[in-house]
Amino acid sequence: MDKFPWAIFRVTWAHLRRGLGVLVWLTCMSGSALAQADFYEGKTIRLVLGFSAGGISDLWGRVLSRAMSSYIPGKPQIILHNMPGAGSLTAANYLYSVAKPDGLTLGFFTPGLFFNQLIGSKEVLFDWTKFVWIGSPEQTQRIIYIRGDSPFKTIEDMRGAAEGPRCGATALGTVGHYFPRLVEEALGVKFNLVLGYPGAAEIDLAIQKNEVQCRAGSLEGYFGSEPSKSWAKSGFARILITGGAKRDGRIPDVATLHELMDKRKAPEVTRRLATVLLSPDYIGRPLATTPGVPVERVKMLRDAFNKALVDGEFVAEAKSRGWEIEPVTGEELTAIGRKVMTQPADVIERMKKILGH
Repeated sequence: MDKFPWAIFRVTWAHLRRGLGVLVWLTCMSGSALAQADFYEGKTIRLVLGFSAGGISDLWGRVLSRAMSSYIPGKPQIILHNMPGAGSLTAANYLYSVAKPDGLTLGFFTPGLFFNQLIGSKEVLFDWTKFVWIGSPEQTQRIIYIRGDSPFKTIEDMRGAAEGPRCGATALGTVGHYFPRLVEEALGVKFNLVLGYPGAAEIDLAIQKNEVQCRAGSLEGYFGSEPSKSWAKSGFARILITGGAKRDGRIPDVATLHELMDKRKAPEVTRRLATVLLSPDYIGRPLATTPGVPVERVKMLRDAFNKALVDGEFVAEAKSRGWEIEPVTGEELTAIGRKVMTQPADVIERMKKILGH
């Protein structure tokens, strides 16, 4: 009798074992994916907004949460919780250090908060590079706007003035603080910053009352939310300067910080500093969740975010408000976060000086 082909049997059995292993793995993975898909059913997601109600970031959060809800498997309800404080630092600390890593808490906060970590602020309880980023619906452009009855028509008018205009801000690390300080450093002008306002709405009210005359914000917010949208039309306010790479068609007569730095022949270290301090514009309005959320849930949240941005009702509402959708993906925010947190010592020292640390 012919010998039994044991070698062939061994090869076949080895292949069979590997195939069974793959089948078991796929079954487990399918079960895991199914369990993750069912996770959000009947649940409630909490979106923590680091801003007071009524500002442009608060409005973005509300509109985005409505659009995202229907695209998350299980269609969980998304409830909003305003948590202003320290320029949204309170909200970022809460998301990182208090909220459970289960994918049921999201956070919307100021993109410049990583400055606080870079300069070693003791109030920071997070690591910017470890946040799990979902995405950002738009990129922004920094501006400073001022009451129309101010004697300062342009930034150049402020040069040599005995006293600069009072500008309202919330706290260190917010655009209301760092952008005026950058303009001071780069152009040799002076603002009197008044810190401590809870949020954008309160600063605008202070401008209306003439408690302060100016504030820094975003060009998108200026033309896309009230009261500044109406102020721009009536002439109650005007824009002094923009941090954009080039002049914007809506404000063609307003010079950019880069133009004015070229005119003054600003040194290279100042230009590097400007690059760092304007990098939050590329981050935009970042939506994050806590470190440690299971990867399947992160994917569901990111997918829902991406789908929300092309949802017909969402796009129509954004258009009606004058918002431009310029998304940044969660993966891109992760890469940007790692890059901005790596800065040379001389830039960090200049940041400490400018930000008053």
